[in-house]
Amino acid sequence: MFSGCFSSAPKHGLSYIVADDVKLFPKQPRVIAKVLTHDQKAHLFRVAGSRPDWMVAYCAAVLAVSTTCRSVELKNLRWADVDIFSQTVRVRRSKTEAGHRTIPLNRDATLALAKLQERAEAFGSSSPEHCVFPACENRHVDPSTPQKSWRSAWRRLTKAAGFPGFRFHDLRHQAITEMSEAGASDATIMAVAGHVDRAMMEHYSHVRMAAKRDVLQKLESGLMEIPMAEDGTDKTPGRS
Repeated sequence: MFSGCFSSAPKHGLSYIVADDVKLFPKQPRVIAKVLTHDQKAHLFRVAGSRPDWMVAYCAAVLAVSTTCRSVELKNLRWADVDIFSQTVRVRRSKTEAGHRTIPLNRDATLALAKLQERAEAFGSSSPEHCVFPACENRHVDPSTPQKSWRSAWRRLTKAAGFPGFRFHDLRHQAITEMSEAGASDATIMAVAGHVDRAMMEHYSHVRMAAKRDVLQKLESGLMEIPMAEDGTDKTPGRS
């Protein structure tokens, strides 16, 4: 029935009526995540670590910005996935299969996991099959169930730090941006961060090039401003 209507529409000029009447929503530009400066980042984490009731969100944030892990990846970590002695963490549940990976831990991430392990031992929830971030309601910990969210604590601490609207997911982009600025290759970023779509990889490539350009600009010393004679000798006063 509908195919008949559409096939006869041009005969009656209906295609023009539809085209004139329908308003397409404008294509929304892709929002690039916020990235903090070094000082802003340090301030955010000082505030995050200032209150005991923010401890879980604080440790989760340290892990996110130190490993590129997404929120869902952190929430589904089990202690069996963590090897503090070899300083690695294995991501077994992610957004895509490309997100399944083993990530080396830096000192910040290792200390955050050690803090969470102390908490787990206090609650009796540090067995290999238990969640690193267990569900906790009314002070009752269920180590077999992942924590649903730390959104409320995150919103409060980011507001207290003066960065309202800075999303937890922005920490992943913070980490990848810093790796790009440090000159990490696309292959290294993909190995650490898992799946990164083409548009974002292009963004990080621009970030990497901007960082290289900034470093090289610091080497400038006006070398081409030295007056030269036609025979190529240096005519700077005091030199022969």
